Amino acid sequence: MSEVAELPQASPAPPMLVVLSGPSASGKGSLVSKLRELDRPWHFAVTATTRPMRSGEVDGEDYIFLDVDSFLRMRERDELLESAQVYDRWYGVPRQQVRDPLISGKDVILEIDVQGAATIRKIAPEALTIFVMPPSMRELRSRLSGRGTEDAADMERRLQEASSEIARMVEFDYRVVNRNGQLHQAVMEIDAIIAAEKCRVNPRLVQML
Repeated sequence: MSEVAELPQASPAPPMLVVLSGPSASGKGSLVSKLRELDRPWHFAVTATTRPMRSGEVDGEDYIFLDVDSFLRMRERDELLESAQVYDRWYGVPRQQVRDPLISGKDVILEIDVQGAATIRKIAPEALTIFVMPPSMRELRSRLSGRGTEDAADMERRLQEASSEIARMVEFDYRVVNRNGQLHQAVMEIDAIIAAEKCRVNPRLVQML
């Protein structure tokens, strides 16, 4: 009787950098809040910004809120993985928010705008990128209006920018449509995408940034 060959020892999947992006008001923030509730072994990177804090937001959890001088000092010291001015406000990803969790073996979830996602792809091409889509431009306008944080001119500018950003969806690995009343479905789709990627025969190997 021939001996049965031993199976190779399965190695744990390496940590991944997961980039969630999409136009303003597509619901990225709501998705991240619900993803946190899944209690997966993920680290949620916190972006630094110079924009004012909105009602209900928590410094260090939703964003790291900085004045312009403090932000620019971080930028000069190369402490930001990427940074950009969006709608007259600075946004940037502190390098430590991504590098340290990856080194410790944790997957990192990074919510970022489309411009920032393009930069991340250049410096970490093995990152998993997911584009969050609104169900329609009409609904996107409704969501922006409902926030009450933009005047008419700002809203039109954001809608024009959103149209340009949606055209760049082909640059991403996956897309998830965040439909009204179906936030849970979108969360489950993102969770399933990450789970499937962890099962790849040839895993994504993100270099420590």
